[in-house]
Amino acid sequence: MPSRVLFDGVCNLCNGLVRFVIARDPARRFQFAPLQSDSAERLIHEAGGGAAATDSLVLIEGEGVQMYVRSTAALRIARGLSWPWPLLYAFIVVPRPVRDWAYDVVARHRYQWFGKRDVCMTPTVETNGRFL
Repeated sequence: MPSRVLFDGVCNLCNGLVRFVIARDPARRFQFAPLQSDSAERLIHEAGGGAAATDSLVLIEGEGVQMYVRSTAALRIARGLSWPWPLLYAFIVVPRPVRDWAYDVVARHRYQWFGKRDVCMTPTVETNGRFL
């Protein structure tokens, strides 16, 4: 089963991340859904996630058994990409509060720094099967 990446569908940074991951995921390990979608809401609920997960990058692995958010989700996604991106997973040794602090600084300013869309990203013909 592919891992599911749930992202802020109106955030330009988040949409760029999705395009980045798709381009570096030749094995098609990841599927995507905007956090604003019914699919994302259902997946978070099935994984036992709360409202805090709906304002973060979320990675759900397996049959909804494991859910990761914020910096841990980002690092686990990097681990699943083509070389050299798995090297970033080495940052998992940094204590999570420190990693999440850095993640939160960027997340708090993402609209200001990168902009915001009026609507969620629409998959292209090439990426259509990758979105839930």
